[in-house]
Amino acid sequence: MSRDALEKWIAFVEPGHSPDGGETWRNWVVRLRDDGRTIGTVQATIVGEEATLAWTIGSGFRGQGYAKEAAAAVSAWVATSGVVRLRAAIHPDHAASARVARSIGLAPTTEVVDGEIVWRGMPATA
Repeated sequence: MSRDALEKWIAFVEPGHSPDGGETWRNWVVRLRDDGRTIGTVQATIVGEEATLAWTIGSGFRGQGYAKEAAAAVSAWVATSGVVRLRAAIHPDHAASARVARSIGLAPTTEVVDGEIVWRGMPATA
């Protein structure tokens, strides 16, 4: 993504909701605890009582549990915001994302959207 495209995307999501107000958007930057380096993002798109989660971790930091930790944190956070159902769309060839989804209690469904399998579950309760 070009810098210009990134700035436009940030301006679009910065209000925290879709233009019509039907979706609430929450986006977080994933940083290393020791030095604050940015290593990825995690996001939740909330519609009613359902949150669609997505996570991205930089290639040099994958396989170290960062995506699982970030997804778990967001799952717990959305549960405190009235969300009762979780959703994620994962490409069938992306085993790492499937492991992250399973780690937060999601399971694959038979639903496929744009070539991605829809996973569903409920957020963990405290």
